[in-house]
Amino acid sequence: MGKLNLDVEKINKSRQSAKNIADEVQKFIDQHTTVATERTVVRLLGVDGVDEIGKPLPNVVVDNIKEGGGLQRGAAYWMGNAIANLQITPQEIAEKISKGELDITRLPAKDEGKIKEEIYKIAKESVEKIKNVRKTREHFLNTLGEGPKPYLYVIVATGNIYEDIIQAKAAAKQGADVIAVIRTTGQSLLDYVPYGATTEGFGGTYATQENFRLMRRALDEVGEEIGRYIRLTNYCSGLCMPEIAAMGAVERLDMMLNDALYGILFRDINMQRTLIDQFFSRVINGFAGIIINTGEDNYLTTDDAVEAAHTVLASQFINEQFALKAGLKEEQMGLGHAFEMDPSLEDGFLLELAQAEMAREIFPNAPLKYMPPTKFMTGNIFKGHVQNAMFNMVSIMTNQGIQLLGMLTEAIHTPHLHDRYLSIENAKYIFNNARHLSEEIEFKENGRIQQRASEVLDKACDLLAQIEKEGLFQTIEQGKFGGVKRMRDGGKGLDGVCKKDSGYFNPFIELMLGGDK
Repeated sequence: MGKLNLDVEKINKSRQSAKNIADEVQKFIDQHTTVATERTVVRLLGVDGVDEIGKPLPNVVVDNIKEGGGLQRGAAYWMGNAIANLQITPQEIAEKISKGELDITRLPAKDEGKIKEEIYKIAKESVEKIKNVRKTREHFLNTLGEGPKPYLYVIVATGNIYEDIIQAKAAAKQGADVIAVIRTTGQSLLDYVPYGATTEGFGGTYATQENFRLMRRALDEVGEEIGRYIRLTNYCSGLCMPEIAAMGAVERLDMMLNDALYGILFRDINMQRTLIDQFFSRVINGFAGIIINTGEDNYLTTDDAVEAAHTVLASQFINEQFALKAGLKEEQMGLGHAFEMDPSLEDGFLLELAQAEMAREIFPNAPLKYMPPTKFMTGNIFKGHVQNAMFNMVSIMTNQGIQLLGMLTEAIHTPHLHDRYLSIENAKYIFNNARHLSEEIEFKENGRIQQRASEVLDKACDLLAQIEKEGLFQTIEQGKFGGVKRMRDGGKGLDGVCKKDSGYFNPFIELMLGGDK
């Protein structure tokens, strides 16, 4: 198959194992819900704002439902019942609860048909708004256009959204295609979404709906100025995955960091909570036309990039299957991998090339997200710039889709404007000079590159067969991904998980997953 002559049967076997793994987990997902999933339903019904102590109103509503023992029935039921009883809006219901004027689970139960009628009327309007947001993106892409792939993807991370806007505009003018606003350290562990524009963050800026709106407006302005659509990225990982996905869908984000396993492995968020939340977050992202970025690159920061390469591929297969279940198209799957081998390794470039080409051939329609060297960046900016150049060369040789640019000052400080300029210049120079190199090269039959790719595929296929046999939960408990062990009942957020009862419904999954796209 392709330049690597990969074993098609093993690829098909791996994909089938991953499908079976995802099918089994999906049975669990379909039987459960979480506080974050229900807060997302409340948000999509139109509830926004905070109470007098700054607590988000979606949290106020869902906490009231949970305290009343009604979480297993779902927020849509209780909101619909309250509308049927009181003939007021979801926002007014939330405000009454926040003032102590209403206990939502104590209202008389109305006819279930009437409840669903009230909710689906609002839900359809909300879904239509997201559909129109998607059409706006498509309009800009059709009229302004965008840069060629690999997209040049850079980060801003000042902590102050207004400073981030200045840096983002500068990066776009320098040639960036994608701006990612890094989240403040630890936000993934907050069980609520902060509100409003923020100016204080550590290592990044809070992900809030207002910050999304401000940055989207700024990138639209600079996009009009330079005649190129600039994509915006943020993070819907952590304890609020689906809520942030919903905010991004409304404010026209274009990419979202969204991985089925990242929060479990690297933030110690309970695996049950994460796997339930990732499904709804991906349903929203899929419907909104957002490209997800998965986090397999992180495995190589805690494990060895040579020895653990097959775990990256196995996770890519699993992420692909979870994404398909949530209605994401292959063209929306920015499956992650990274250029993270020790630069002192003999023929390391060949091994990196094998890994990147293998991902491209196995996932031909996915806009793969390629991550830069970080683990072995030393602070030697000259060597670092060369490492990034080699990373860029692999990318153009293997037709990657999304290139998170390496910074020569990695391991020293958050990038300055001129650091970002040098990284963009490096990538543009190499991508332009080697634009069609991939069309001109082939690999030696049974040579080092082909052998390496075959070896990684063999190991990934075996690992997936093992996971299929033992189950994903047990595999994570054994530490098979990233060398990190997590317990099924451990981690943060388990108290926000509950089993659905027979009267549960979520209109947005039905409307978005089966709806017109």
